[in-house]
Amino acid sequence: MPSLPLRALSQDQVDAFRETGVLMVENAVTPAQLSDLRRDFDAWVEESRTQNESYGKTVDGRPRFDLEASHSAMKPALRRVNAPVDVSEAYRQVARDSRMVDMVADLIGPDLRYHHSKINSKLPGARTEVKWHQDFPFTPHSNPDLVTALLMIDEVTEENGPLEVVPGTHAGPIHSLWHGGKFTGAVAEDIAESFQKRAVKCFGPAGSVCLMHTKLAHGSAPNLSSHPRTISITVYSAADAAACSPNPVPSTLDGEIVRGTEPNRIRCEAYEVETPEYPRGASFFLQQEAN
Repeated sequence: MPSLPLRALSQDQVDAFRETGVLMVENAVTPAQLSDLRRDFDAWVEESRTQNESYGKTVDGRPRFDLEASHSAMKPALRRVNAPVDVSEAYRQVARDSRMVDMVADLIGPDLRYHHSKINSKLPGARTEVKWHQDFPFTPHSNPDLVTALLMIDEVTEENGPLEVVPGTHAGPIHSLWHGGKFTGAVAEDIAESFQKRAVKCFGPAGSVCLMHTKLAHGSAPNLSSHPRTISITVYSAADAAACSPNPVPSTLDGEIVRGTEPNRIRCEAYEVETPEYPRGASFFLQQEAN
């Protein structure tokens, strides 16, 4: 009889994730992997000093490197890298094969599909904030077995704009991101106020990962410290979850099986969600800022 594969998470951790929709785990990548990820991001920050506006191109022609309006050569504000897996072997390798991927497989596997990846960064002095939202309405699938893995490239503290979540909201309603006929990328203000009152901050040392159900409500405040807060974000789906809208951050890895095998079937669950608006600019930050 074949032996069972080793698990990256304990049953208690899996149970905690299922109850709350979020799980913090340290040492999700090796020290060497973390060093390589930092090296590549630092190089992009240096490159951004020579740019005056968002630049580069992803596979759909939108900018790869998204600069905040306050960006300058002296004070760079690179806030988003779209699909870093297409321009960095380090990010590609971690998205495909790391302890982080094993953890996600323990939660929604054994057959696991890569959906998309990006880097969100809040450099010191940057004003970027993320309004309250759920990820699932941006990337609806035939079933909700999707996990967002937020890998901390820098140490995340209470002061440098940590992720804030409302545990348990993954089991509740899917809130609209459309208001007044516009796709705002955020929940209504009264709902946001309710979330903020129950918010829990997620922070930890570099190399930690926050595993988050894509229906979990979350947001984050600006970085008020002198320390950077850079997070590599990779979204995975159960392999039998079929995408119901175009990928907002397409890459050459779209749909790749990273654990297990291709099931050649689609599993469906009943729910309703409004169709998301495909981003026209470099990131959904622009959608949130416009409303």
